[in-house]
Amino acid sequence: MTAPVFLVDSLAGAAPGATLTLDGPEGRHAVSVRRLRAGEEIVLTDGAGTGAYGTVAAVEGKDRLDVAVTEVRTEEAPRPRITVVQALPKGDRGELAVETMTETGVDAIVPWQASRCVTQWKGERGAKSLTKWRNTAREAGKQARRLTFPEVADAASTKDVAALLSGAEFAAVLHEEGSEPLARAELPADGGIVLVVGPEGGVSPEELELFAAAGAKPYRLGASVLRTSTAGTAAAALLLGRTGRWD
Repeated sequence: MTAPVFLVDSLAGAAPGATLTLDGPEGRHAVSVRRLRAGEEIVLTDGAGTGAYGTVAAVEGKDRLDVAVTEVRTEEAPRPRITVVQALPKGDRGELAVETMTETGVDAIVPWQASRCVTQWKGERGAKSLTKWRNTAREAGKQARRLTFPEVADAASTKDVAALLSGAEFAAVLHEEGSEPLARAELPADGGIVLVVGPEGGVSPEELELFAAAGAKPYRLGASVLRTSTAGTAAAALLLGRTGRWD
């Protein structure tokens, strides 16, 4: 089994032979929940592509341990970069979408307040919901043993999404009535891919028109219609395989 991953604010000073300290909430989880002991393997990451691999050198109290670093790895930014624009689902299905997309390997997630979204992110509720999405991405990133956690952007308007699509190397709107399957779309080897996942009520004709003007065509995934909370994960998995990132 691969070593557990814990998030730290910085890995400054990390190098083979160095000793790093893990404390605070992450240290408490490592010591009191995971019950790591001296000699066990562990990975510390900054969530931005760098990981310090080593073993637990010592445990102090209930929330602190020292890590003897044996290796430091830095990941290159994945190419092509995959961003999913996720319309806001109902209930906790938003966190489910973020969790599975993070585990799959999505690089960025953009919450979208589509016109047909039942859920509304406004004021304090919106801020709390965004925090939940970001916390979910962080925890799922650790669970998936990722060194680079996905960015969860601020909530975007439809105009914001159109601007994002216009700058992509490949832009697609997942739509059951799309004339072309995503499995046969011509994909770039580099640059950015942006996928739009609509709400349960679908992407409105006005939104489709605006996105088409920004260069995003509608594509279908398959014969079945997926829920908004699972479509992004399925599409991302397809693209990760087709672009060679899962080789």
